[in-house]
Amino acid sequence: MTPLDKPLRRELAIGKDIYTLTISPDSLKLVPKGKRKGLELIWTDLVSGDAALATALQASLEG
Repeated sequence: MTPLDKPLRRELAIGKDIYTLTISPDSLKLVPKGKRKGLELIWTDLVSGDAALATALQASLEG
């Protein structure tokens, strides 16, 4: 298997919206195309079960 040693970026269509998905060794980030801010999940939060809490906290800080 190929190790993930640098960020991998892909364009993703969800419904009618286009997003940029960046998968890095530390996290995955989903951002509306052309924007800088989006949703980021750190791998350790995801595997520990803290991803929902981290997502809710990030949303509360942005809103």
